[in-house]
Amino acid sequence: MQPFKYQDHVHPEWVDYNGHMNDAEYARMFSHAVDAFMDHIGLNHEVIEQEAYTIFTLETHLCYLKEAHENEPLIVQVQLIDHDAKRLHVLFSMTNEQNALIATSEQMLMGIDQSIGKPAPFIEPVQANIQSIWREHEHLDKPKQVGRTIGINRQK
Repeated sequence: MQPFKYQDHVHPEWVDYNGHMNDAEYARMFSHAVDAFMDHIGLNHEVIEQEAYTIFTLETHLCYLKEAHENEPLIVQVQLIDHDAKRLHVLFSMTNEQNALIATSEQMLMGIDQSIGKPAPFIEPVQANIQSIWREHEHLDKPKQVGRTIGINRQK
């Protein structure tokens, strides 16, 4: 399976009063990357309709690391951190053309059986694709953005 890659650029309407991409637009781009990742693992619109199966985002943690400016090309890749029968723990990493890390989005994704409106194990073709990705990612080091918490570091 080919590595996942989602590409877009900073649209003019995404630029805020600070002259760079607005924080909400980082979330938008990561959301579009989730949709593209779903397609990558075999959950395109047709399969979602036929199987009544989809993925929901349960939690996300964004880290803003560098400014992105109007028309700047951006690339989002994913690292599968962990998974089970119905959940994916992933880290999406956004970089620019110079491969500088712009932002990360750590997410917990859940497989959902839409016919009953509840979590359910991934359907077989999707599970096989997840396993293929896992074999490539299981030995990778966890990026430092994984598992972060928000707080003020008070040194005594």
